[in-house]
Amino acid sequence: MDNKETVIVLDFGGQYNQLIARRVREYNVYCEILPYTVDIEKIKAISPKGIIFTGGPNSVYDETSPHYTPEIFELGIPILGICYGCQLMAYSLGGVVNSAVDSSSSEYGKTITTYNTNDVLFTGLPETGVSWMSHRDYISKAPDGFSISATTSSCPVAAMSCPERKLYGVQFHPEVNHTENGNLMLKSFLYNVCGCEGEWKMDSFIDTTVAQIREKVGDKGVVLGLSGGVDSSVAAALISKAIGKQLTCVFVDQGLMRKDEGDYVEQTFTKLFDMNFVRINCQDEFLSKLKGVSEPEAKRKIIGEEFYKVFWNKIRESYGSGYFAQGTIYPDRIESGKGDAAKIKTHHNQVGVPKDINFEDIIEPLKDLFKDEVRVVGEKLGLPHELVWRQPFPGPGLGVRVIGEITAEKVKILQEADAILRDEMDKCGYAEQMSQFFAVLPGVKTVGVMGDARTYDELVAIRAVVTDDFMTADWAKIPYEILGKVSNRIINEVDHVNRVVYDITSKPPGTVEWE
Repeated sequence: MDNKETVIVLDFGGQYNQLIARRVREYNVYCEILPYTVDIEKIKAISPKGIIFTGGPNSVYDETSPHYTPEIFELGIPILGICYGCQLMAYSLGGVVNSAVDSSSSEYGKTITTYNTNDVLFTGLPETGVSWMSHRDYISKAPDGFSISATTSSCPVAAMSCPERKLYGVQFHPEVNHTENGNLMLKSFLYNVCGCEGEWKMDSFIDTTVAQIREKVGDKGVVLGLSGGVDSSVAAALISKAIGKQLTCVFVDQGLMRKDEGDYVEQTFTKLFDMNFVRINCQDEFLSKLKGVSEPEAKRKIIGEEFYKVFWNKIRESYGSGYFAQGTIYPDRIESGKGDAAKIKTHHNQVGVPKDINFEDIIEPLKDLFKDEVRVVGEKLGLPHELVWRQPFPGPGLGVRVIGEITAEKVKILQEADAILRDEMDKCGYAEQMSQFFAVLPGVKTVGVMGDARTYDELVAIRAVVTDDFMTADWAKIPYEILGKVSNRIINEVDHVNRVVYDITSKPPGTVEWE
């Protein structure tokens, strides 16, 4: 991404690396995450306006811990160290870091902190506030030339600064919501220390990306695999804005989507956008391959392999030239700072092109965006709100929400039950309060009584969670009257269902999905 101003987040294995970058971008400053193994020459070539060191689980005194060349402090680039990053700055520049494992100096959670409001990071803020701490080691002596700018009852150096060298460190985590005014501290670093002007905006991103796509593609064609998910949908809308009918979207409807979702995707993209839309209806083929298969990973593998087989066979028939596009977003390709070998994670949005298909190049128009930024772009491009803000949906679709063998009858039961759940959540205004909710068909039959007759039919489970990051999640406290209405409607309107249960398991120990 060719940006006038960029801030680098140097990742030392912290759990909040992506959150830091998102916070920076919320202030309209472009930000990249790089692993601590990146060569300093690459950093020089980027010429960032500032650098932020992340936290991490290690001790700076451990020889196997992530470290970086002290040369970085001599580049004249403003640096903010957070938690482990602050300790690393202190250690590298001659300060003293001590272990707090056996003392009261280790801190976890919300901590009352006193700030020097003459320091640029804390100017205009209250002199005391709550900060979010998570550390065992602590800085007992700041390096020469640094002044202490914040303290707690247990931490003598909760923040330090050397304005002459534009070096700043905080032991706490300003990027999390638990730190009062943490966002303003980051803003002050970006604007008052780094001198950023806030040029990273979605309107300019769209205009620049559209121009780049037009220039790259010329008069050739582009093929995109459209799943109907947020990322591929926004990529399709963006490329369509750039080249219109030169874009062909191939939509594989494997029959494992939510009720009427295939029709919804087709209508959306054929009515709103100028493109070629190709829909492949292939539920029968998928169900045939899945017949008799119950093991979750086996189902996932079959669905994935059959999907790519159908998709690429269609490409071979008519579209195997020009450019291939996909909805890769920034988290799909971030290199991790954890461990000695930085690796890019494999993700479903990063598709391998078969060797016998010779596209000129791959276009990934969203590769520099986080999910929340992708949603903003989608709304600005005119995609329906309900599509842009749709909840996560597993790649194998309902194949992992039908527990056990998948059949057409089971898929239909689940689609109908799930549609009722969604309808009621929308009606009562509860849908936007939950991170994810859906129905599951566990493959359990129970005895019931309907119309004075004994039944032996399917059980449907309802799953709903609230979460900030999906790393952990709590079950949603849906009011009983809403659950009761959902249950009554499912039992009365969906054939072969006589019982509804609600899953009250948090993550951990459970996962969000059942398979």
